[in-house]
Amino acid sequence: MALYVYKFGGTSVGTVEKIQKVAAKIKRARDKGHQIVVVVSAMSGETNRLVELAQHMQLHPNEREMDVLLSTGEQVTIALLSMALEALECEARSYTGGQIKILTDDSHTKARILKIDKERLHSDLLEGKVAVVAGFQGVTNEGAITTLGRGGSDTTAVALAAALEADECHIYTDVNGVYTTDPRVEPNAQKLDKITFEEMLEMASLGSKVLQIRAVEFAGKYNVALRVLSSFEAGNGTLITYDEESNMEQPLISGIAFNRDEAKITVAGVPDRPGIASKILSPIADNNIEVDMIIQNIALEGNNANFTFTVHRNDYDNALAILENMREALGAKEIKGSNKIVKVSIIGVGMRSHAGVAKKMFTALANENINIELISTSEIKISVLVHEKYLELAVRTLHSTFELDKIKT
Repeated sequence: MALYVYKFGGTSVGTVEKIQKVAAKIKRARDKGHQIVVVVSAMSGETNRLVELAQHMQLHPNEREMDVLLSTGEQVTIALLSMALEALECEARSYTGGQIKILTDDSHTKARILKIDKERLHSDLLEGKVAVVAGFQGVTNEGAITTLGRGGSDTTAVALAAALEADECHIYTDVNGVYTTDPRVEPNAQKLDKITFEEMLEMASLGSKVLQIRAVEFAGKYNVALRVLSSFEAGNGTLITYDEESNMEQPLISGIAFNRDEAKITVAGVPDRPGIASKILSPIADNNIEVDMIIQNIALEGNNANFTFTVHRNDYDNALAILENMREALGAKEIKGSNKIVKVSIIGVGMRSHAGVAKKMFTALANENINIELISTSEIKISVLVHEKYLELAVRTLHSTFELDKIKT
């Protein structure tokens, strides 16, 4: 007998019929003797509907009240799923985040989990019940409802798995696992049987939409084995663990991620002196704009430098305007940029023990006449900026170059 935490997202519980199918899946696992805790999201489209209602009341709704409103979406799902389980003669009990006492800080709309009271769940599991928990929400010490922000239900599931010391946490989605890249871009993409936390974290942060970054970070911190599976078809999915299996079968590159939401800004001809980077980026940070890739080039003449960085495409116009207003104060000759770029990244723990990966990547792109505008590296990834028109060609080229279509699944 094993203890599993199952998480089902909005598309998996989007209709009454889908909820009934989820209930049947849970019952089959329960009938095998497993202990099951289920975390669910709001039904597909429900959160957007609630947001629209709020915006009819206030253009910028109060965050505390938004948490009260948005948390109701998951409450509908936990009740319906519990009813569906009971109809199958599988005992179940639903819980909101407050009833379980998923204790969070008081950062409304983006709260972080501090502690989980697991006694009530343990009691249900010992009695043979399935516990159905609302994802995405918690409660403060003062009893205020909070929500966990983007990817909150995944985070709830992983946190419960850590607290309960579950054997595995299963994240059920509309895909059947983690692929070497997006199959919609590269039809030869292969599903991975296993991937490390480090690789999955890089893939999530670099554009892969399968798992949210916070959930992967949480799982890695507490060593929770994650498995990504499909809600709609059978299969073992993809297991995410710390085990790198360093042997001859370990692929050099495990996947290719990409992000279409990039924009590049260059502050050209600034004085090359201590503190200039801080002077450029401080007003960007003060306006809550996140910066990703950064590079500074020293000019050959005049003791000047070019400072280039990337931001989310939605923040491009704002960031450009902020720096243009500061151009004279910065001593810059020009502020320029582009929002027609994308980031393409190769990821793999195999890079640690193999030389020449960057050369292989850059040569492959050069052979397709794809110009690299910016490069960023870490121990297990290499990211490049290229013009957006080359995105699909770059992904397919690198996928073939590193023979990801031949990975055995």
